[in-house]
Amino acid sequence: MERNQAMAIVDEYITNINLKRHMLAVEAALQDYALRFDEDPTLWGVVGLLHDFDWEIHPDLDRHPQAGAPILRQRGVPEVVVRAILSHADHSGVPRETNLEKALYACDELTGLIVAVALVRPSHSLGDLKVKSVRKKWHEHRFAAAVDRSEIERGAEALGVELWTHVGYVIQSMQRIAPDLGLA
Repeated sequence: MERNQAMAIVDEYITNINLKRHMLAVEAALQDYALRFDEDPTLWGVVGLLHDFDWEIHPDLDRHPQAGAPILRQRGVPEVVVRAILSHADHSGVPRETNLEKALYACDELTGLIVAVALVRPSHSLGDLKVKSVRKKWHEHRFAAAVDRSEIERGAEALGVELWTHVGYVIQSMQRIAPDLGLA
């Protein structure tokens, strides 16, 4: 599947700019992780781009992402992409077995925390963001309270990457597309 096909699905189902930016951030992180694992960055990027495509039509965990899977299959999205998307939700019952599935899980929540940290900095950008800034906010559980830090920790561990190294990788990925995220 090509990126433009995935983007067409995103554009059809997502109107919230912040949700689109989240999906772009996960796409960038997965593309870069694909290169680290000597995998296909286009395929991994498509997974990141599509992982929350159904959130606006299924905005609860009873339906997301499970109810989105049939839509993707009807669109001819490869099963490897559908399975990875299903695996990013603990409640789906789809275990994370591949590096792609583990990377999606590891990056999903983290991108939200990184955005939150960037937005409270004086620059309001990713350009000068460092791991130490994220680390300072990590234990402030009222800061970005919706971000499940234990999920990020489990994801990095399952991926085999030390937590703060993982945070650094994802920051770099997001910095690469900072203008697209509104954080330049």
